[in-house]
Amino acid sequence: MAYVDPSKLRTRYIAYEGASRPGDRRDEDMRARTPVEVICGFANASQKRELNAVHSNHDERSTPGQTKVTWDQHSLMINDERIMIFSGEFHPFRLPVPGLWLDIFQKIKSMGFNGVSFYTDWGLLEGNPGNVMIGDNGIKNDTDIWNLDEFFAAASEAGIYLIARPGPYINAETSAGGIPGWVLRIKGAIRSMSPDYVGAVKNYMSTVGKIIADAQITRGGPVIMVQPENEYTTWPGLTEEEFPSQMNREVMALMAEELRAAGVEVPMAMNDNEVEGYFAPGTGLGEVDIYGIDAYPMRYDCAHPDVWPTYRFPYDWNILHEAQSPTTPFAIMEFQGGSGGGWGGVTEEGCAMLVNHEASRVVYKNNYSFGVKIFNIYMTYGGTNWGNLGYHGGYTSYDYGASIAEDRTITREKYSEQKLQANFFKVSPAYLTATPGTGQNGSYTDNPRIAVTPLVGNGTKTNFYVVRHADFTFTGNARYRMTVSTSIGIITIPQLHNTTLSLNGRDSKLHVTDYDVGDINMIYSSAEVLTWARAIGSTRILVLYGGEDEVHEVAFSQALSKPVILDGPTSGIIIEQQQASWVIQWRVTATPRVIQIGDLELHLIWRNDAYDYWVMEVPAAEPMGNYSSPSKDLIIVKAGYLVRSASIQDDHLVLSGDVNATTTVEVISTPQEVRGIVFNNQLLNTTLSSRGKLQVSIPYHPPTIFLPSLYDLEWRYLNSLPEIDPLYDDKAWTVLNQSWSNNPRNLTTPTSLYALDYGYHTGSLLYRGHFIANGQESSLFLNISGGAGFGYSIWLNDDYLDSWAGSSDSSFYAQNISLVPTANNAGVSSGKPYTISILIDHMGYDEEAPGTDAIKFPRGILDYSLSGHEQQSDLRWKMTGNLGGEQYRDLVRGPLNEGAMFAERQGYHLPQPPSETWETRSPFTKGIDNPGVGFFTTSFPLDLPKGYDIPLRFVFAFNGSTDVVHTRNYRCQLYVNGFQFGKFVNNLGPQTDFPVPEGILNYNGNNYIAVTLWGLDGGAMIGPEGLQLVASQPIWSGYRKPAAVEWPGYVKRRGAY
Repeated sequence: MAYVDPSKLRTRYIAYEGASRPGDRRDEDMRARTPVEVICGFANASQKRELNAVHSNHDERSTPGQTKVTWDQHSLMINDERIMIFSGEFHPFRLPVPGLWLDIFQKIKSMGFNGVSFYTDWGLLEGNPGNVMIGDNGIKNDTDIWNLDEFFAAASEAGIYLIARPGPYINAETSAGGIPGWVLRIKGAIRSMSPDYVGAVKNYMSTVGKIIADAQITRGGPVIMVQPENEYTTWPGLTEEEFPSQMNREVMALMAEELRAAGVEVPMAMNDNEVEGYFAPGTGLGEVDIYGIDAYPMRYDCAHPDVWPTYRFPYDWNILHEAQSPTTPFAIMEFQGGSGGGWGGVTEEGCAMLVNHEASRVVYKNNYSFGVKIFNIYMTYGGTNWGNLGYHGGYTSYDYGASIAEDRTITREKYSEQKLQANFFKVSPAYLTATPGTGQNGSYTDNPRIAVTPLVGNGTKTNFYVVRHADFTFTGNARYRMTVSTSIGIITIPQLHNTTLSLNGRDSKLHVTDYDVGDINMIYSSAEVLTWARAIGSTRILVLYGGEDEVHEVAFSQALSKPVILDGPTSGIIIEQQQASWVIQWRVTATPRVIQIGDLELHLIWRNDAYDYWVMEVPAAEPMGNYSSPSKDLIIVKAGYLVRSASIQDDHLVLSGDVNATTTVEVISTPQEVRGIVFNNQLLNTTLSSRGKLQVSIPYHPPTIFLPSLYDLEWRYLNSLPEIDPLYDDKAWTVLNQSWSNNPRNLTTPTSLYALDYGYHTGSLLYRGHFIANGQESSLFLNISGGAGFGYSIWLNDDYLDSWAGSSDSSFYAQNISLVPTANNAGVSSGKPYTISILIDHMGYDEEAPGTDAIKFPRGILDYSLSGHEQQSDLRWKMTGNLGGEQYRDLVRGPLNEGAMFAERQGYHLPQPPSETWETRSPFTKGIDNPGVGFFTTSFPLDLPKGYDIPLRFVFAFNGSTDVVHTRNYRCQLYVNGFQFGKFVNNLGPQTDFPVPEGILNYNGNNYIAVTLWGLDGGAMIGPEGLQLVASQPIWSGYRKPAAVEWPGYVKRRGAY
């Protein structure tokens, strides 16, 4: 995701459509142009020819040593076939169940996408310096969550091409942007040519580079592009014109060189979030092969999703691309597919509403008007920031409001909307060479409030017209008639009966002229094309859709036989001859219509009905397999929730898919005759639909599900903050005696108290400060850093002093604390030893723009003073974080999964802890009596029915602030079979639902959960309904049931304290 620097906003983003700019004479030009020139979108015909001539001089390009992936100014070519890369972002580390990666790939492939972009997180793979936990150094088990081999295999099986993005800096709302904590200690700037940074990064880049290289298409794998670095587009002290400096160029060159040396030979790509042409081909050292941009025009205000910002909406990306990278296809390597929430904000559903189906129509089709040929949507599946992997500004969920929800369900309308769009481009090869023109308000239409941008056929007759409101945020309806040039002359649409087209608010359409439907020319269509396919014999199937109650019109050559209505209501359809063409006009209804025109079978459907259409490619022999190819035959079926795959075997259509209700599956088109349907390995009884199509009814039988009541389970309890006992022995703790720090924040204490200087980077931090009292101590000043939403609690010996309950906009907090906290403690006694204990919630590190080193901002104690002591050094500090720090113990779950709490250090959060002798106590009704941390653990079996995908989630409840017994400001961590899958902050929220995937939860066996309950300013309990295990609607599914991730249980940890 893009880092946002408000000072770098561009003038071009804030200019409204049609607004005058310095030297802009477009309105005058438009008035002076003829209708044909307006239609073609060029100032004159010679200008069009010249641009095409320039394009024709550009040669096909490739990288040295391979010809599998080539490109020119129009598009990529894979195996010598032009292809539009329609991609979605999906990070394997955010779904730590390798057996479910295929499920996500299949859902993305079924949208009509053919690609996935993914990051690898250096901080997760090399938490221990020198040990990159992948490849030869990885964990040798069948469900290693860090091993990418299964990821590559699943992509290949689904037929998904991959764009690998190894960073080393990835941003992505990950802690420190994916930079390991130990790297934050270096003196040199992160992402510079500083020798200590270069030395740190090489091992990772060479190791992950080899893994990626082995998965390239040139070696039979799915990887077709690699992106070194990420949004590397600014540097402190440099203007736009001065960036990149020689040093910046060397950084980009080094990252590419490391990957090339590891064997990467496919094209290297760039994601320029400044849209300045940085590192485009021909710019010199550090240049990439494929230049791409990166943009988030809907921004991030999920609390007000109905308010669409205007200042980032683009109008001229095609012009910029021609100037910046004319030899490469227009690529958007990262474009907004959602947004993320933060502490104290709104849930991810608000983010899904911000970038919803309407935004997908408007802003994505605007991108198509610029001729984008490589398009990646960030995110398409977001997943979970489990195990503290997220940056401090985000909570556990990384749902991101994406098309596929965190629990892997696909009920958001944007999933279906994006499916319509991607499937259109799969069958529209003319788009791949079309030349974008200039959009104007009122051009092509009789309504100045409508903006139309043409894409003119280049080597084909087909033209594309992207239509939207000039004010793209407009919520009303606008009517228009459109004048376009076609093969039979200039036509104003609609032609019949003085009707008009309509555009609803926050909508956009893609009209076509002279569109090739398997050698049948569609002269024009105001309805949008979902897909078309060659069916049995010479028949072609064409599916057009429109919004409810819209009037649409389509025309075909009069040489075809007269259109005949085969199915659906005849009222509302007009068929007439106009200018040597058959013109069909209709009003869209929920009931589909089928019309025969010669060898063409035309389906006219409602857009919401189109959501149930699935367009599947017929598998080919290896190595093509399930990968997309314009030469493949298509199968079109109308089904329900999901179709995962389709093939024809022994005259049967073999489908796999999911249903969440009794569903009718209708075969719309197959390339050869089929006599039966097999769905999820079941041969079903078929009938013929009213339109003569093979169909079958698939019954849905909700399964019986038994889930445990967490309230009724037997819970075992352990005090997880014994460190506040004055007699606690902290001799094994880290002594904070380093009198210097490389950190950009200068020390304000005698020795560094920054946790990162001692190897602690995650979860929580515990400090103990020892001093001998002189009797003058009345207050303690502390400045503590933990990240946005963090909290802390402080004790003097075992007397509770105070807590900071946290704020969504405070990443550090300073306060004076009285050392006379209670009536039974009148103060400290001279000559006696005392210990100050501080528990701090570590919410993760920040992200950064290049060169700022913002990710180095430390966590822990920034400053302190003790009244009555002139010397800060009178306090001697020790600390602990997760057991072992960077030499973390749990290699399976990674370097960030655990924090500093006693139970975590002992490993009691893991399955089968030694809890037999612990106190039986409920977190629901008893909890803890005083400020501190209670650790609660239990277990339960699950035996969920096979054949169903049943999303499960743990749901916390907000229980108010206080009552007479318990103060309710508390924080919880939820561990599921040893994996931290929830961080709940009662006084901030907003997240209460914590999905946990099958594979982490054992759906047919025992499960172990643990909860840390931290009462910040009094006792705490979670209340009678404070935590529940809840199932979403079961889905009868053709997914491959995932193997349970190998999760090692408790073993007594050597050296644990």
